[in-house]
Amino acid sequence: MSHGARSVPARRPYAAFGLIALAVAIYTPILYYMGLHWYSSPDYSHGFLIGPLALYFAWERRPQLRTAPIEPSWWGLVPLALGSLTLAVGRLGVELMNMRVSFVLTLMGLVLLLFGRRVFRILLFPLSFLFLMVPLPQSLVNVVAFPLQLVAADWAVNLLYYLHIPALREGNIIHLPNTTLFVAEACSGLRSLMALITLGVVFAYFFRKSWGERVVIVLSAIPIAIVVNSLRVALTGILAYRLGEKAAAGLVHEFQGLTTFGAAFLLLLAEARLLARIWPDRWRRRERGRSLRTTA
Repeated sequence: MSHGARSVPARRPYAAFGLIALAVAIYTPILYYMGLHWYSSPDYSHGFLIGPLALYFAWERRPQLRTAPIEPSWWGLVPLALGSLTLAVGRLGVELMNMRVSFVLTLMGLVLLLFGRRVFRILLFPLSFLFLMVPLPQSLVNVVAFPLQLVAADWAVNLLYYLHIPALREGNIIHLPNTTLFVAEACSGLRSLMALITLGVVFAYFFRKSWGERVVIVLSAIPIAIVVNSLRVALTGILAYRLGEKAAAGLVHEFQGLTTFGAAFLLLLAEARLLARIWPDRWRRRERGRSLRTTA
């Protein structure tokens, strides 16, 4: 039955080729400018890794894909229509995020339309992973970044108090006896938050087989990123207070970013090990049984 089903798309090769060619023509400029966005904005430089990782996740599923029947499904028109609508809204409103999201929706629709529900179900995670490559609109960044700046400044000042370093916070500005620190948007932690969420998804996929553990790890990336970024701001304050403002700028500041992100990764690793010890075995067996029934 499965071998017969796999021959269905051969009846309409020209229609399939036409749809793919149309999608390439429409989305090539959109993907090109999104790549320029990744290159010019350090907040989204991790976008270059999303595509190769998604391809790897799909390649890893090749044993399931070999046995899955190819049965084109008209349900693929639903995400295709949604992708077209999202693209039209993005074009009319000059909203880049909508146009970029529409690429992922269109790709999902093509897979479902041309290959069917079984193949789509197998590739759902790699396809959904592509949403992480889409940069957030600046309007949303402004809404999210400023509260993160205030949190980072507030927690950093509390830590400086604990270390007996006199500091006064006014909004996102930290006043020290010898200098003033401005917690800018770049120091809000949004960059590390986006990168750490992506890292959390990849980490959970490779190292945790329980869906419950995966969800916990991905969600925990948010508070970990906030705490680690607050520590980075506090460390900047300590260096500025002890050694002067220049000691907390330039290469030293960039090195702090690398070390704090490394610390966040180690916290994720420690959390995964802790979950492996405390996660009930019966939950693991239950979720393993569910996954087996899903792939069967």
